[in-house]
Amino acid sequence: MNRGALEDRLQRAWRDDDRLAHLLRPLAALHGAVLKLRVLLYRVGLKKSAALPVPVIVVGNWVVGGAGKTPTTLSVLESLGRLGVRAGVVSRGYGRKDEDQVRVIADGDRAEDVGDEPLLIRLRGRVPVAVGRDRIAAAHALLAAHPDVQVLVADDGLQHWRLPRQLSILVFDERGLGNGRLLPAGPLRQARDLPPPPGSAADRLVLYSTGRPSTALPGFVGTRQLAGAVALADWWRGEPGRIERLHALRGKPLTAAAGLARPQRFFDMLGEQGLSFRALALPDHATLDPLPWARTDEVVITEKDAVKLRPEALQGCRIWVVALDFRPEPAFEEALQRELRRLLPHGPSTD
Repeated sequence: MNRGALEDRLQRAWRDDDRLAHLLRPLAALHGAVLKLRVLLYRVGLKKSAALPVPVIVVGNWVVGGAGKTPTTLSVLESLGRLGVRAGVVSRGYGRKDEDQVRVIADGDRAEDVGDEPLLIRLRGRVPVAVGRDRIAAAHALLAAHPDVQVLVADDGLQHWRLPRQLSILVFDERGLGNGRLLPAGPLRQARDLPPPPGSAADRLVLYSTGRPSTALPGFVGTRQLAGAVALADWWRGEPGRIERLHALRGKPLTAAAGLARPQRFFDMLGEQGLSFRALALPDHATLDPLPWARTDEVVITEKDAVKLRPEALQGCRIWVVALDFRPEPAFEEALQRELRRLLPHGPSTD
């Protein structure tokens, strides 16, 4: 069974709580025991969260897989910008060549060196981003390079307890909590009653990324929509996608490629816009080297894949980038603003 088929089988087991999920319960119990030991080590002081000079907002989830953390991070950065808060982002940089290396992303850096999602966040969010398996070291490197940063946003890192946090934003998609069990018998990366690390605040906002609540936790909802299409070279120049350009692709023979944790969502949204295409589901963080499609194909891709394709090396290829925008309801930004008043000594700028 290949990786994709295995992931699909596990998703079904977690959704239906079937025989496979029950067979994996002993491993889930072991996972739970490890988590309890970890909590104990922090409680008795054998492990400690670090201290940072600015507040940290962690965007993460309890459930494994693509729940929409990166689109949420971009949305949070947009909100912080409107509120006059200077933000920076720290991320592990999953899938890059040397995940142990701490690096502040600079102009010209490539996805294979800094990670596809961090590079996308820097390009779309227009904020400084640092990557490193050690988020504390990444945070110090970012603050040294950009001392004007007022708030750090961690793209993922909810389970990275060395990283202190003053606010957690929990992201859920339509799966909710699945069958409510820990990995691998269920989708949960942590126990629902896991306390925050010592020295971190328990404050949190819950955000549902697919338009309606999927757990009993009170929270806010957001909606995802395709922002339109733009040619790859124009996307790299910062040109936004246009919905009329996307609609102009209707009736054309297309290949739609997506290297996402859950690519079917992207394909479904393209279909809803009236596009006909051959779906090409790629592994999450796929390198795209060599190209998984013919150079003569007309191809629609996600922004997460676009950061791995330099247009100067693809002259003559017809590649369209389709951005996925995530918009939380206005009440979420109001709640975020209230939290920022608590976190920042002088409150966010209103200029």
